[in-house]
Amino acid sequence: MSAPATTGPERPVPQRLVIVAPTSVRWDSRTHRIAASVAARGHDVVVLARAETGLPLEEDHPAGYRIRRVEIAAADGLPLPATVRRAMAAAWARRQRAAGGSLAGVREAVGVERPAAALPGRAGLGAVRRAVGAGIRIARIGLTVRAQANASRAVDPGGDLYHGMAYMGIPVALALARRWGAPVVYDARDIYLDAGNLARLPGPARRIVGALERRWARRASRVVTVNDGYARVMAERWSIPMPAVVMNCPDPPPAVGRPRRFHEALDLEPETPVVLYHGGFSPDRGIEQLIEALPLLPGAHLVCMGYGRLEPLLRARAASDDRLHVLPAVPPDVLLDWVASADVVAIPIQPTTLNHRLTTPNKLFEALAAGVPIVAADLPGMAPIVRETGAGVLCDPTDPAAIAAAIRAVLELPEAERRAIGERGRRAAAARYNWAAQMDVLLAEYGRLTGRPW
Repeated sequence: MSAPATTGPERPVPQRLVIVAPTSVRWDSRTHRIAASVAARGHDVVVLARAETGLPLEEDHPAGYRIRRVEIAAADGLPLPATVRRAMAAAWARRQRAAGGSLAGVREAVGVERPAAALPGRAGLGAVRRAVGAGIRIARIGLTVRAQANASRAVDPGGDLYHGMAYMGIPVALALARRWGAPVVYDARDIYLDAGNLARLPGPARRIVGALERRWARRASRVVTVNDGYARVMAERWSIPMPAVVMNCPDPPPAVGRPRRFHEALDLEPETPVVLYHGGFSPDRGIEQLIEALPLLPGAHLVCMGYGRLEPLLRARAASDDRLHVLPAVPPDVLLDWVASADVVAIPIQPTTLNHRLTTPNKLFEALAAGVPIVAADLPGMAPIVRETGAGVLCDPTDPAAIAAAIRAVLELPEAERRAIGERGRRAAAARYNWAAQMDVLLAEYGRLTGRPW
């Protein structure tokens, strides 16, 4: 383990931090940053996560913390004999595999609905099916949370402080911390009720989920989130003090010249412009609009690097377009080197939900740190940062022609001017949008909760 850092207002008193995540944390840069930063100050840090194929259940991370993963299924949360739970879990896995192997399964996975004309006269049945589906989803949330809490108790070492990630991590953290009388931080990284699948639930189902999250947030000792807009919404909805804002910013790496990882991996000519989308392959992130904009960007190549539900469709499209490339996600410790290899980072997130309109996604700060010009959606969350830093161009994310025009506005600049845009982003990252500054905020909250400096 690294020696304790000497920075900070007080020398840290060694304590135990348990971070609870509702994922395997394989790609979770925020969890890894917090764990590494706290471990570097001499504290004992354990991350309790979920098992994933190919990852060890016990992992000693080189940064000085431990990861303990538990194998769970929603059926594990049922008060039934183990043999019955295992049979139910196996049946669910078979159903998922069957759905994933068909076009209908892929369409369902990415949220593409069948045309209304395909189901004449069955609107009532469709409403019933949606209501049943929503009920099943809520039940699965509750059962999965219970299953993870039950499994995690066996590997929980106990902590002076618990840090619950996301709306399915916080109830597990609360359940574990109760045994030790420890304070709990709720890291609400999105406005979950207005994001993804939860935003598409019927009204009654959303109200149930919203009531659950409000109860969990109010039981937490402190809520933290990733930007001011989210903090204001959470404070109002949950009637809590204004959450602390800990932006998910990486520390900018040393400027050591421009890497060319994409050109090397894809065998591109050195002068070929590369437009990068990186992150989750999910609906409403602007990936479809970027692909539609590609014909308006002569000579440029679009790289989509990440993972998610849209990957089968993206790979199918890339097979017929030699200027579209799909690459797997890379580990957080090498991500910035890949981002720095692009000519433009594109973030045309769609204004489909409140969460998206207020978002300040990780990729925004990664582009700043990497010194790459940004083309971002002109939305209330991102736009002020792009304008303030002068690190890119804003556009209407719903219009592929507007996206293409903004990207061309960057690519057609003389090289010195493009570099100047990227350098403005790097300077902003070094001055404000960096992890060291954000960690100071989080450590102060930790210290207030445990009464000892972290």
